[in-house]
Amino acid sequence: MPMTLPPGEPEAGPWRRVPLTALLELVLTAAGDPRGRPRVIAVDDRGAAGKSTLAARLCALAPASAVVHTDDLAWHEPLFAWGHLLADDVLRPLHEGRTLSYRPPQWERRGRDGVIAVPAGSDVVIVEGTGASHREHGDLIDATVWVPSDSAEAEQRGIARDVAAGENGDPDRAAAFWHEWMREELAFLARQRPWRRACVVVNGTPRGRLGTDHVEIAPPPTAAAGDEAGHGVRREAGGTGAP
Repeated sequence: MPMTLPPGEPEAGPWRRVPLTALLELVLTAAGDPRGRPRVIAVDDRGAAGKSTLAARLCALAPASAVVHTDDLAWHEPLFAWGHLLADDVLRPLHEGRTLSYRPPQWERRGRDGVIAVPAGSDVVIVEGTGASHREHGDLIDATVWVPSDSAEAEQRGIARDVAAGENGDPDRAAAFWHEWMREELAFLARQRPWRRACVVVNGTPRGRLGTDHVEIAPPPTAAAGDEAGHGVRREAGGTGAP
């Protein structure tokens, strides 16, 4: 059964089931072997696609790895206007081989405890979240995993998650918030097109049972209706401004 996707988002396939270890090996190979710093891998696409779960599973398999969540950078920032924080305060220090211990400005202003941390000696850093692979800092990402999902299934999953967490009110208010959020998110992704930078596609809503040690993967799409020329380019260099 085909996946229901937002307008403009290309279909991926054919899907094949592989062990999670095979996905990790594929991604690490695509990321190369940089000297003096960790590999930086982005896991990107829409909300409730399964990005956080996939990042955690990959991190559990990769020795000396860490996960950075873009939700922590986006906390109380204007919608999708935090790309400069990711580039300047997370990715550039990692590229310089520095230990990361970062408090975003809104954490300071609003008294949130803790830091975004990447321990010294980390070999792999997985940046997960919608916008993890901003094209404006594509030169700071070594490999991108695109995680498309069935729109209806992701919506049910996202609203149920928010209700269970006590976020955004009762089910009706949570649904209204979801739809408002998705209008902004889909417009952002239409501009960003993370699938263009992907080395592999992972199905966020696979059919049937896979277990926790397998995933469904596909090669990245090489063309999409309405996309500009050069769609097949997997990594893009650019500036570091927020969208």
